[in-house]
Amino acid sequence: MIDQLKKLESLRGEAAHPPYFLQKLEEVKRWQHARLARTYRDLAADSRYAPAVAFFLDELYGAGDSIEHSALRDRELIRMYPTIKRVLPKFAFDAVEKALELDVLAEEFDQALATCIGEGKVNEANYLAAFRAAGRRDDRLRQVQLMREVGRSLDIVVKKPLIYTTLKMLRGPSKLAGLAAMQQFLEAGFTAFRHMNGADYFLETIAAREAMLINRIFDCVADPLAIIDDW
Repeated sequence: MIDQLKKLESLRGEAAHPPYFLQKLEEVKRWQHARLARTYRDLAADSRYAPAVAFFLDELYGAGDSIEHSALRDRELIRMYPTIKRVLPKFAFDAVEKALELDVLAEEFDQALATCIGEGKVNEANYLAAFRAAGRRDDRLRQVQLMREVGRSLDIVVKKPLIYTTLKMLRGPSKLAGLAAMQQFLEAGFTAFRHMNGADYFLETIAAREAMLINRIFDCVADPLAIIDDW
């Protein structure tokens, strides 16, 4: 976990990028968040899956957080790492560790896109061109696999009442230890996946759609995102 946190600190540190780049980066994140929301609007409209869609969009891909807020959170987590290791049980620690690895990949990709797009408002054409220019197809597909692993980890533990009870009992210690945001992340995920009562369809749908879009973009399929309208 500490290695992932240090990577994030390096990627999002105050001196890492000039203000104009950070503005472009936030624009990229907003554009992608909107694309994801459009891709999974059918799941979001289903009461069974709506909380899980919100968790994936807002917690695993938190476009609502500013770069400055994310960088501050990274520094705080590094400072609190010894406490995190002591307070969190293994199932929670493993879930956070996978989520941080996912966060590293997402940040690397977003920054590469912002660099490739350069000046001008983000739109579908320059987004797709930047996506191809940034490359790393295998890592993109690894990102999809990590999403699935985070989801499967949550789906397994929510079926064990004792583990869920343990998580709720961590609210007080987590708050006192300065880990309220991490506790919120874990509870949001556990609550959403418990509500689903089985995440296979949800996770396989995300994995299949994202992998298909990645391959369509890299294979230079004409209008690769048009398929979203059929889902």
